[in-house]
Amino acid sequence: MSESASVRFLYYNPFGRLCLKVIKRRWLSRLCGSYLNSRCSKHLIKKFVKKNNIDLSQYYADDFKCFNDCFCRQIREGYRPIDTDPSALISPCDGLLTAYRISGDTVLPVKQSSYTVASLLHDEELAKRYNDGLCLVFRLCVDNYHRYCYFDGGRKDKNVFIPGFLHTVRPTALESLPVFVENCREYTVLHTENFGDAVQIEVGAMLVGKIDNYHEEHAFKRGEEKGRFLYGGSTVILLLEKGAADVEGRFEPGSGKEFPVVMGERIGNAVSGGAPNK
Repeated sequence: MSESASVRFLYYNPFGRLCLKVIKRRWLSRLCGSYLNSRCSKHLIKKFVKKNNIDLSQYYADDFKCFNDCFCRQIREGYRPIDTDPSALISPCDGLLTAYRISGDTVLPVKQSSYTVASLLHDEELAKRYNDGLCLVFRLCVDNYHRYCYFDGGRKDKNVFIPGFLHTVRPTALESLPVFVENCREYTVLHTENFGDAVQIEVGAMLVGKIDNYHEEHAFKRGEEKGRFLYGGSTVILLLEKGAADVEGRFEPGSGKEFPVVMGERIGNAVSGGAPNK
C-alpha cells in the first residue's frame, strides 16, 4: 500500500479510523521517538536517504549516530542564504507554502477543515490582534530540511505549548479533520523589527518525536536558527497583523495552492507604515 493510500485508509475507512485512535496518541510518538534516537535506528538512514533523493553533500553528515541525527541534519553554510533586506519577508523554513487572508478571526485552509485563530492559539485576546491579517502555512514534507529560523530580528516571549493529538499533516488528513487545532503545537509571540508582533507556531505531526525550540525569552537576529523538528512531516504557521506585510503575487492568498519555498527565501515585503512593533 502506498503512503497516500495508507493515509486515506486511516482517515476515510471505518476500520482505519479505529487504528487512527491509537496511532495519533502522543505516547506512541514518544515511543517511536525513543527508538529513532537510539543507535538501533542507524540502519534506517541509508534507505531513507535513497528513497527521498537527499543530497548529503549539502549537510554536515559525517557522524550520524541514529536516524534522528540524519533527519534533523544541519545544512552547510551557503546552502540556505538569508535575504538580509530589512523589508524582505522571508520563509522561516523549507516546505510548501499556502497563504491565507484571515477573514475576521477565521482561516479557511482546506475544504471543511476551517478553524479560527482563537482555536489555534487557545487565547482569544491574542487572536484578536490578527483579525483580518495574514496566515502563512508552511507544510514540511519528510525530505525537507527540518530546521527553522527567525524570519526577522527582534525579541520573543516564552513558548506556549498546547497538548493534543498527532495527526499527519498530509492533504488527505487536512481535508478530513481540523488538524491544526487538534495537533500538539507550540507558539511564541515575536516582537519583530520590521513586521510588528507576529506569532510563529510549530505544529507536530504523526510520529514526530519532538518539537525542539531552543529559546524561551530571547533577543534574536534574522536567519538565526530557532529550532528543529525530529522525525515526521510537520508544519510552521506564521501569523502577521493586518497591514504588516504583503506576499508576492505567486503566493496569492486564498488560492489554496501550495508552492515550494526554502528557508531564507523572500516571499513578500513589509508594508511601509504597517503594523507597529508593540
